[in-house]
Amino acid sequence: MAEFARGRSINLALSYRGRQALKAIGLEDQIVSQGIPMRARMIHSLSGKKSAIPYGTKSQYILSISRENLNKDLLTAVEKYPNAKVHFGHQLLKCRPETGVITLLGPDKVPKDIACDLILGCDGAYSTVRTHLVKKPRFDYSQQYIPHGYMELTIPPQNGDFAMEPNYLHIWPRDTFMMIALPNMNKSFTCTLFMPFEEFEKLLTSRDVLDFFQKYFPDSLHLIGKEALAQDFFRLPAQPMISVKCSSFHFNSHCVLMGDAAHALVPFFGQGMNAGFEDCLVFDELMDKFNNDFSMCLPEFSKFRIPDDHAISDLSMYNYIEMRSHVNSRWFIFQKNIERCLHTLMPSTFIPLYTMVTFSRIRYHEAMLRWQWQKKVINTALFFFGTLVALSTTYLLTGPTFRSSLGCLRRSWNLVTYFQNIGRISL
Repeated sequence: MAEFARGRSINLALSYRGRQALKAIGLEDQIVSQGIPMRARMIHSLSGKKSAIPYGTKSQYILSISRENLNKDLLTAVEKYPNAKVHFGHQLLKCRPETGVITLLGPDKVPKDIACDLILGCDGAYSTVRTHLVKKPRFDYSQQYIPHGYMELTIPPQNGDFAMEPNYLHIWPRDTFMMIALPNMNKSFTCTLFMPFEEFEKLLTSRDVLDFFQKYFPDSLHLIGKEALAQDFFRLPAQPMISVKCSSFHFNSHCVLMGDAAHALVPFFGQGMNAGFEDCLVFDELMDKFNNDFSMCLPEFSKFRIPDDHAISDLSMYNYIEMRSHVNSRWFIFQKNIERCLHTLMPSTFIPLYTMVTFSRIRYHEAMLRWQWQKKVINTALFFFGTLVALSTTYLLTGPTFRSSLGCLRRSWNLVTYFQNIGRISL
């Protein structure tokens, strides 16, 4: 799940995987009722023209939900379990996964050792639990800060209503950077500007910011408000985004990583929260399968989830390029239309990548492999179709029928020329 960044956070997009996890604990209807459906991307061109690219069928949509409300609802649900205790204001100092012991520092500032049957490391992209696992032999870990940062802005309601169409994820793609906007229940939009840090660093004054938005996002300037934009832009610096991969997700039968602690994602496929929730769902399914035997469940969890979570990490990186650049391409739109057409004709054979990732529980790595195969099939078919058209055109231009037609035209023209010369007709 995306980290809070000094008071700001990227909005959450809830899709099928996350909903299935919430459904398993009886919270789906409650959370969904507080979300706003987004059925398509709304692309804002530089000229101000808007065009929609549907996410899937008319019945398929993702939900824009409040992180604050979601956290409150989950904590309230946890507190209802008599065997669960929630402790605030505690810091994890040490983790000894080989023995299942953690050391916490509470409000009294006295370190306290606590023995656990199982340590669940769900402590985010900068996980303390993971830093202790990194020291163990054969534990692989990598992290990558992408060269882009993000900054959040707000489009307030206008005349008590949404300032733009509410049931879309609005995107201003500008090739090397982009801005998006997601609707909120209070009829505002949370905007997120994703851009290389070097571009952020060029905007030093309010005038720089206003000129930049006038040049690249002119239709958003009056929606955000010049005064609000000039103030909010400098309220906090642009925040970094990190991608984390590790293997394995567990250590012996005492410790396991989930969510961002195991696989922090860049936010461009909207799967950070959904992948974390699916971690919980898969773990629960495995616990049922192995009768709560940690020694069997934890290794199987790592084996099952690592290829999937590494795949969605790679797909999230790819989707940033698609969102900020490819959606401007007519060829990309053409390919999307072909995918939708093939999916309509052969729904079980051709499934668009976004549909597999967002509207199903097809495993992430299987979705990526299937998408790569489908791309090859489509590109090969387009190549052969183009070749056939070229050959057909060449044949028509050089074949006997065409030569015969040219002969008839030539003879007719000669006849007209003859009559012109003898003065019988006038053209």
